[in-house]
Amino acid sequence: MGSLDSTPFPVLDDTRPEDNSLPAFMVSTTRGFLPRADPVAVLPAEFAPLEDILSRMPVKKLDGTPGLLASSQLGDIVDKEFPDLTEHIDKYKDNLPLMNALYRDYSFLASAYLLEPCHERFVRGEGYGLGRQVLPRNISLPIARCAELTGFKPWMEYAGSYALYNYRLEDPAKGMEYSNIRLIRAFEHGLDPTSSEAGFVLVHIDMVKNTGPLVKGTMAALRSSANPSAVDRAALNTGLAEILGALRTINNTMETMWDKSRPRSYTSFRTFIFGITSQSMFPDGVVYEGVNNDEPMSFRGESGANDSIVPLMDNLLQVPMPDTPLTEILKDFRSYRPSNHRQFLMHVKDRSLEVGLKRAALASETGPANLSAAEGEAIRESRRLWLLILHQVRDFRWRHWCFAREYILKRTSHPTATGGSPIVTWLPNQLEAVLEEMEALYGEVRGGAGGEWDLGEELRDVMDLVSRQKHALRKEVAKYCAERGVNPQAA
Repeated sequence: MGSLDSTPFPVLDDTRPEDNSLPAFMVSTTRGFLPRADPVAVLPAEFAPLEDILSRMPVKKLDGTPGLLASSQLGDIVDKEFPDLTEHIDKYKDNLPLMNALYRDYSFLASAYLLEPCHERFVRGEGYGLGRQVLPRNISLPIARCAELTGFKPWMEYAGSYALYNYRLEDPAKGMEYSNIRLIRAFEHGLDPTSSEAGFVLVHIDMVKNTGPLVKGTMAALRSSANPSAVDRAALNTGLAEILGALRTINNTMETMWDKSRPRSYTSFRTFIFGITSQSMFPDGVVYEGVNNDEPMSFRGESGANDSIVPLMDNLLQVPMPDTPLTEILKDFRSYRPSNHRQFLMHVKDRSLEVGLKRAALASETGPANLSAAEGEAIRESRRLWLLILHQVRDFRWRHWCFAREYILKRTSHPTATGGSPIVTWLPNQLEAVLEEMEALYGEVRGGAGGEWDLGEELRDVMDLVSRQKHALRKEVAKYCAERGVNPQAA
């Protein structure tokens, strides 16, 4: 197991794709936050009934004909015909990638079963109403066991189920190019790679495939500052530059969402990725038969907020978040990730603080008088890179807000996002924190003051954008809060 850091966290360079004793998700410098190997797409023979019902489930099946969800037949099939396959799970419990695949498949079935009535009403132009309030034991017991073995919640998660462990390669020789990726499971039309449901998921996968350099640059930056009295400025800048390049690629890929998943189509398949927590469809939680003493349980829904890209940057760059209930939701989302991702993000946060990475990079207390020209330029480059990375984080979060506005706010009055956060105020909470951090740091390092520490025209343009965007964001949030009767202070 190759590690690039002297600290204990095992960041992989060799992902050991054939080793089924390791979890499907382990952070690496080659695949980043993608699973160590491509997801398991074919289940053992014992799970043929699960494969069968999932292939029949989507609104439009792989062959183009209507599936069970097209006529709201899934619930009856589950209740009357689908067997409890829990007894077969432990036979394969040491094959952790296969356990992840079973977790994925049961989470798709659980979400579809519970939310099928809501989808039926939505299609008729009605409100969501109530979902099914009880998950039957032929789903509840196996998903609970798979979740226990894999470390996930017994509900659909972004990485372990809906997105990052839900693709296959049409032609393995062509690798991860976008046109070669297909979904394994879908709710609506997602088995058609040109559909908006497929595009929504595939763009996320396409973004995350670029996270290897992000991880590699992060570890390099942390190593460069391991000795606070002798920061390796050249290595630090190399690491920061690699992070910046990766984020630019990720943001460019994210921008393709507009074409590959059309805003008008999103709300129809969105019904199936809602969670239980804070949703009107499940006012008292959901009873998982035979689990938790049949007491109702509640979990957050699938959300891109569970992705690890931006949280990694928040932790590395030590971005301060406001002390608000919205930030508490952000913290709660942290538990909806693969355990290895959670541990890595915490490691980066702790290590960044321990080595004083922010202080080392910005060198705010350093004056130019005692520095050579080369030393001064190296510090300026660190500051430029730091602020430009924050600029990419801002760009990511701004685009996410634009998605929320165009895909959701303009098309539905439902007050909560799929993950259970307030739809109007939650994303702006984090976006404004980044905007304020950029303004504070730019002033702290005297980036626009002229003279020896001036950071140049590019950063002046960036900071002008930050100022304008901060004003525009506040106006937009106020507008949507007023339209929806939301108190932005109480959200």
